[in-house]
Amino acid sequence: MSVSTAAVARPAWLRAALLITAAGWGANQFSPLLGAYRHELGLSSATVTGLFAVYVVGLIPGLLLGGPGADRYGRKPVVLGAVVLSLLATLALMADQTLLLGIGRFFSGAAMGAVLAAGSAWVKELSHPPYDPDAAPAAGARRASLLLSAGFGIGGLVAGLLAQWTSLFTAYFPHLVLSVVALALAARLPETRPPRVAGGATGIRDPRFWRLVAPVAPWVFAAPSIGFAVLPGLVEKRLPGFETAYAGVAIAMVLGAGLLIQPFGRRLADHGVLPVAVTGLSAVCAGLLIGALAAATTQPVVALVADLLLGTGYGLCVTFGLTEIGKIAPPSGLARLSAIFWALTYVGFCAPYVFALLEELTTAPVILVGAAALTVVTGVAVPALSSTVREVPARGR
Repeated sequence: MSVSTAAVARPAWLRAALLITAAGWGANQFSPLLGAYRHELGLSSATVTGLFAVYVVGLIPGLLLGGPGADRYGRKPVVLGAVVLSLLATLALMADQTLLLGIGRFFSGAAMGAVLAAGSAWVKELSHPPYDPDAAPAAGARRASLLLSAGFGIGGLVAGLLAQWTSLFTAYFPHLVLSVVALALAARLPETRPPRVAGGATGIRDPRFWRLVAPVAPWVFAAPSIGFAVLPGLVEKRLPGFETAYAGVAIAMVLGAGLLIQPFGRRLADHGVLPVAVTGLSAVCAGLLIGALAAATTQPVVALVADLLLGTGYGLCVTFGLTEIGKIAPPSGLARLSAIFWALTYVGFCAPYVFALLEELTTAPVILVGAAALTVVTGVAVPALSSTVREVPARGR
C-alpha cells in the first residue's frame, strides 16, 4: 500500500458504505408514497400494489448478476454502476406516469440487488487489513447493515415528509443529491476483489448456511415490510390528511431502531452469534403481537411501538446473517454468497401480499398472531439445528 494507506483507511469503508446508503434510500423512498399515488394520481389499489411488487421483480436479476459479477469483475464497477442505475430510476419515478413508475421501480430493485450483493462484500473487505488494520472481525457486517438501515429509514422518512407538505416530484430530489455525492466520494476507492480460486467455491454447501442462516433470512425483511407497509394502513383511519407523513415516520421508526440496536448487537455477539439471531426473532415476535393489538384497537401510537420492536428484530437478524456468511464464504465467493443470502431475505418482502390474501379469509389481528407463532417456531428450530453443525471461526482477510 502507498503512504496514504493510513490516512484513507477509515474513510474508505465509509465511502463505500455510503453507496449502500444511497441505493437503500432510492429503494425505499417509494414506500411511504403508496397512499399518495393512490389518491393524487387516481391509481387503483391493484396498480399501486403492482408497482410495489415490480421492485422485487427487478431485485432478482440484480442479485443474481451482481454477486457473480462482483466476484468476476470486481466490487467497485458493479457498485458504482448500480448506484448510477438507481439515480436514473429515480429520474423515471419523477415523471409521475404509470409506465415510467413501473420502469423506475424495476430498475430501483435491480440496482439495490447488485449493491446488496457487491456492496456488502466491498465494505467487509475494506473493513479488514490492509485497508482498516484495527477493525474487529465482524466490523464489516455491522457497518454494511448500519448504513443500509440508514438509507432505508431516512430515505423513507424524508420522502414521506416532502410528499406530505410539498409534492411527489420534490420527494425524490434528496436521493439524486445523495447519489451524486456518494459516487464522487467513492470514485478513487480501491478495488478489493481477491484473486479467483479454481473451483469457484462460495460456501453455499456449508450446513451452517442452510440450517442457521436460511431460516432466519426471510424475517430480515418480513419484519420491516409488515411494519411500514401493513401496520400504517391498519390505523390510517385515525390519521385523516396525514397518512403519507405517518407512513414516513413508520419507516423511520422501523429502520431507525434497526440502526440503533447495532451497539447492543455487537455486545451480544461477544457471547456468540446465535444469541443475536434468537434475540432478533424474539423482538420480531413481540412486534407482531403488539401490531395485532394495534390492528384490533386502530391506535397509531401502538403501531409505532410495534414498529420499534420489528425494527429491532430486523437489525439483529440482518447482523446475524451478514456475520455468519462472512465466516462461511471464502474470499473469492463472498459476493455470491451475499447475493444468495439477500435473495432469501427478500422472500420476506412478500409478507404484505400474503397478508392481503389472508385478509380475505380472516382478520388482521389473527394474521399477525399467526406470524408471531412462526417466529417462535424459527427461534426454537435455529438453536436446535446449531447443535448439529460446528462453529465456524471468523475468517482473516
